[in-house]
Amino acid sequence: MTTALITGASSGIGAVYARRLAARGHDLVIVARTADRLNALAAELRKAHGVAIEVITADLIEGPQLEPVLQRLRSDPPIDILVNNAGAGLIGDFATADPAEMYKLLRLNVLVPTLLTSAVIDGMVERGNGAIINIASVLALIPEYARGIYPATKSYLMTLSQGLAAEMASKGVYVQAVLPAATRTEIYERAGGDISKVPDVMEVEDLVDAALVGFDRRELVTIPPVPDAAAWEAFEQARGVLASGFSNSKPAARYRG
Repeated sequence: MTTALITGASSGIGAVYARRLAARGHDLVIVARTADRLNALAAELRKAHGVAIEVITADLIEGPQLEPVLQRLRSDPPIDILVNNAGAGLIGDFATADPAEMYKLLRLNVLVPTLLTSAVIDGMVERGNGAIINIASVLALIPEYARGIYPATKSYLMTLSQGLAAEMASKGVYVQAVLPAATRTEIYERAGGDISKVPDVMEVEDLVDAALVGFDRRELVTIPPVPDAAAWEAFEQARGVLASGFSNSKPAARYRG
């Protein structure tokens, strides 16, 4: 029996991942701040699928509450799938953002998934198998479309996934970055926004089901709303062409006086 640990599991994307993975027969460790929601979800999934569910109530940006989650990732029974889903948004311009709020966002969106991945990766490498799913955002590719540091945090998560995938390719560990566009979750309301003003919002169930198709296909980057895979392939090809010039020892002619 395999076990998946899901952060931000009490609602939205995390809760749907919990339901889908439980339906696939995975035991779960579900993590979030809201104990009543987690316990209700655990009871639902135990009854529906007969799987084992552990509940860890934790605010992951608080060090003492993060530590039990890190310890669980290092302990037995081993975690076979880590879903780094917990995250938040921050509405507004960079220039007027509260530094304390930016710090909290950086802790949750950047530091926490890094530490969780670090805690679980050694065991996965030792066993020669495992999977890490990082929920990033299409804003990682188009940061100009949103204000503030949120796109930068998601860009970090995407590039972490790409670098880790390259490092883990020969070690049996699969890494997937999922890039949602606008999705009907509580992140807008929690950040003080209004999702009713956002066009073309994807339902959470559709997003997760598509992401799991990408997971089964072992995609590195899964972008559920993009209709033509060739668009991503062209982007990657262009990135490779750009990289081919990085090894020149002299500046390009256009930069010479």
